[in-house]
Amino acid sequence: MIQINKIYINGEFVSPRGTETFNLIDPTTNQKTGEVTLGNKEDIKAAIAAAKEAFKAFSKTTKEERIDFLRKLHETVSKREEELVSVMVSEYGGTLQFCRMSVQNAISAFTNTIELVESFDFETTIGHSKLRFESLGVVGIITPWNASNGFICTKLATAIAAGCTAVIKPSEMSARQTQIITECFHEAGLPKGVFNIVNGLGNVVGTEITAHPDVAKISFTGSTVTGKAIAKGAVDTMKRVTLELGGKSPNIILEDADLTTAIPMAVFGAYMNNGQACIAPTRLLVPEDQLEEVNRLAIEAVKNVKVGNPNEEDTLVGPMVSAKQYDRVQSYIQLGQSEGATLLAGGEGKPEGLENGNFVKATIFTNVRNNMRIAQEEIFGPVLSIIPYKNEEEAVSIANDTTYGLAAYISSSDKEHAERIAAQIDAGRICINGFAHDPKAPFGGFKQSGIGREYGVFGLEAYLEPKAILG
Repeated sequence: MIQINKIYINGEFVSPRGTETFNLIDPTTNQKTGEVTLGNKEDIKAAIAAAKEAFKAFSKTTKEERIDFLRKLHETVSKREEELVSVMVSEYGGTLQFCRMSVQNAISAFTNTIELVESFDFETTIGHSKLRFESLGVVGIITPWNASNGFICTKLATAIAAGCTAVIKPSEMSARQTQIITECFHEAGLPKGVFNIVNGLGNVVGTEITAHPDVAKISFTGSTVTGKAIAKGAVDTMKRVTLELGGKSPNIILEDADLTTAIPMAVFGAYMNNGQACIAPTRLLVPEDQLEEVNRLAIEAVKNVKVGNPNEEDTLVGPMVSAKQYDRVQSYIQLGQSEGATLLAGGEGKPEGLENGNFVKATIFTNVRNNMRIAQEEIFGPVLSIIPYKNEEEAVSIANDTTYGLAAYISSSDKEHAERIAAQIDAGRICINGFAHDPKAPFGGFKQSGIGREYGVFGLEAYLEPKAILG
C-alpha cells in the first residue's frame, strides 16, 4: 500500500500539518492502492510565504539564469520518462498511447519555453517610451487529473521563464504522479521556495490560494464551474487569472470531405484520453444527405476501438478516472436515449469482461439535435453525438450554438474552403484535417471555455506586467 505523506515547501519534503487522508483507487480494478495525506490551510499559507520570500531574488534573475533552470528541469524530468508514463497509466487509467504523448508534452514544455525565452525581449521600446515586462509575483497553479504532470510542467515552465515563483495544487487523485514529478523538480536544484507543491482539496487549499493577498495570479485548468468560482474569489485582490475550462468541441465534416478518412478519425478523436479531454471533438456535424453513409462508417470505425486494459498497446479507451465519473457518463448515456437520440453503438453498462473497473462502452448517438443536453453539456467520457446539418450556414450556426468555445475541427478536401469556415467558428483553436499541436500558438477558449491564453508569447506575457517608462 502506497503512503504519500509529504508535501514540498521551501525546497524540502515536509510533513503536512493537515491530517485528512484521501484514498487512491486503481480505476482498472477499483482496488485501493494507497493513501495521500492532504495539506490544510496552514500548509498552503506556509507555501505561499516561501514563494513570496523567494520571489524577491528570483524576480531579479537574468534570462540566462532562467534558461539554465529550465534546462535542469528538462534533464531531471527526462530521466524518469518511462516511470512517469507507467504511473500515469496505473493511477489515472490513461492508455499507453495517450500517456506517452502526455509525458512527452510535459518534457518538451521546458525546451519549448527555453526557445521562447531566448527570443523574447523583456525590455523594448514602444512609441517614444521604454517598455519593461516585469515578473508578476507568486503564481497559484491549480491543475486537474486528466493530464496532471503535463499541466504542471507547462505552467511552471512559463512561471519560471517570467521570473515568478509558484505554489502548485495538483489534483489529489494524481498524488502518485505528483510525487514523481516533485522528486524530478527537487533534483533540478532550483532556489528554495521557487516552487512549492501541496496536495489538498480544492475547497481548502484551492480556496486559500484564490483568496490569499500574496498570490498575484492564478493559472487554472479544470471545469467551468470551478473556474467561475476562482474568478469570483480572485477579483477581491485583483489577481490576474488564466482559466482554461471546459469544451464541447464541434467537428465539422464539409460536403467535399473524404468520409472514409474523416469519419474514422472523428470517432477515434472523440475518444482521446478515454473521452476525458476538454478539447475532444464530441459533436460531429455532418451533411444531412450523407448521414446514412456517415452512420455506416462510424459503426465500422467503432468496431476498431478497443476498450480495455490501458497497459495494452492497442487499447484506445481505458477506464474512467473514478466510479463517480463512470456514473456521470452512464447518466448521460441514459439521458441521450430518453431525449430521443438514436443509439448507434455502445450504450449503458460495462463491456463484457471489464466489470471490475470503471469502463464505459465506446458510445455513439446519431440523429442528435443540438439542443439536446448530450450535445450541450460536457460529458467527459467516450460518447460521440452525430448532428446532421442542411447547409454550411447551418453547420456554422450549430457549431457556435454552445456556451463553450475551446476547440473545433474541420475536414475538407480543400484547405482554403476549410479556412473560410474556420474564420466563422467561435473557438480558441481550430484544427483542419486532423489533430495538431503547436507549442508556439496560443491555447485557450472563447466564451465559457475560459479567460486568457497559454503557450508561446501569449502565455508568457500573462505572467508579466508591462511597465511603460516615459520621458
